[in-house]
Amino acid sequence: MSAGFQPPPYPQDRLAEVRRIPAKVGLELVDLSIGTPVDPVPELAMALAASLSLARGYPSSPGSLELRLAASGWMSRRFGVEVPAEQIAATVGSKEFVAGLPAYLRLRDPSRDVVLYPAVSYPTYAMGATLAGCRAVAVEAGPDGELDLDSIDPSLLDRALCCWVNTPSNPTGRVSGYDKVVRFARAHGFFVVADECYVEFVWDRPARTVLEHGTEGILAVHSLSKRSNFAGGRVGFYAGDAELVGYLSEVRKHAGLMIPGPMQAIGAALLGDQEHVEVQRGRYRERLEILLEIAASLSLPAEMPEGGFYLWVSDPERDGFELAAMVAEATGIVGSPGEFYGPGARNCLRIAAVAPTEKLAAIAASLK
Repeated sequence: MSAGFQPPPYPQDRLAEVRRIPAKVGLELVDLSIGTPVDPVPELAMALAASLSLARGYPSSPGSLELRLAASGWMSRRFGVEVPAEQIAATVGSKEFVAGLPAYLRLRDPSRDVVLYPAVSYPTYAMGATLAGCRAVAVEAGPDGELDLDSIDPSLLDRALCCWVNTPSNPTGRVSGYDKVVRFARAHGFFVVADECYVEFVWDRPARTVLEHGTEGILAVHSLSKRSNFAGGRVGFYAGDAELVGYLSEVRKHAGLMIPGPMQAIGAALLGDQEHVEVQRGRYRERLEILLEIAASLSLPAEMPEGGFYLWVSDPERDGFELAAMVAEATGIVGSPGEFYGPGARNCLRIAAVAPTEKLAAIAASLK
């Protein structure tokens, strides 16, 4: 048998033992380790789901014009940026795009094989580089939350394919600007790819997009999974650089990547409605406040995140698995150890605000 690539254990699979702890102490398991929506899908999506005539034929791989126009309209209303439909294309959810993008970019320019990404971040940024045979290079964040670009080995810059940025950050909840990384990437000839799937959940400042800096050398990636509780629909899109969007759309056609037609129609309707998003914002904010109460009852250091719906607990005295076990034994809640998101987060725990509000409130009350 060859000694080729062996997939590492999937991070969430490593929590099996922690997930058994609540039952051992007579508590209900409340699994908040994954940001899986639990709230209702908006009614307008349920109504459209009955129209299955679009399921007969093959759907458009880059996305129907209806879906792309809806995405363009949403970005205009939400951020004040104008991106034409031809500079937008669909993804089968955002994760497959994150994992597959480095391979497509490397085909386009084989001389570049380095993927830059935040040192504490969604693990698929690094895994996508690995799957493409690229070098994944973690970049630490500076005091302002932006990447410390001066720390990158200068010898790598001529080989950089792209730099991932993520704001609001999963897992930390930090909201940072794009100015420095956009200027830096354009100076060195690589792409900035901004994962903005939590952008609807920025708590105390206006939501921003990287596309405020124009589209040249830039992609923004969005998803309906979080904003619309539509993770099962697998509807996302990327927007930005005209040449790159066109190239990726053609490559992805050959790979057969396409969102089912009915899901595209539902996605277009969801992007046209902001009311259900505001309702969801209220739910997540209330749950984060309750999770802060729970953390305080357990003497765990945590603050309200600047964005996103994850509570990020940091404790220098315990590693993430110890924190996860302690919280599970005290409350039944299972969070994700920080090392899932990078070695520098070994003493952290991520807790997603994805249980019903009443359940979290009951846990908070029991601790009092």
